[in-house]
Amino acid sequence: YFDGYLARAQGQISKLGQFLDPIADKIMVGAVLIMLISSRNANPIPEIAGLNIIAALIILLREIIVSGLREFLAELKVEVKVSRLAKWKTTFQLVALGALILGGAVPKQTWVHDVGIVSLWAAAALTLITGWDYLRVGIRHMD
Repeated sequence: YFDGYLARAQGQISKLGQFLDPIADKIMVGAVLIMLISSRNANPIPEIAGLNIIAALIILLREIIVSGLREFLAELKVEVKVSRLAKWKTTFQLVALGALILGGAVPKQTWVHDVGIVSLWAAAALTLITGWDYLRVGIRHMD
């Protein structure tokens, strides 16, 4: 997220960077979510367990589906701009992941983990909304 901001601020924008940046963000988010889901009882890393796995899966599935849709639309020369809401989604994802990782480092501060879980669900809600936005554009261009 911040790497794209810095690139724009310093005029270091390239087509390759524009292509790779969202892919790198999705790989990072996916990898950390999988790590947090699979870290059951592996201290000090907290886990995403129970119903919270649903929020993580919503995020993972949306990222996969939207990536495929973006590729499909790119072949049709249809560009879908990233919405402000999608940027907020990314912000909530990064806050959630950071808080969940940090929550394991400060076990007596359970509020940090709680912030992570609340942010994870906020990100999941925004994920559904922004995913639907992409899907609507994709459906309009399908034969």
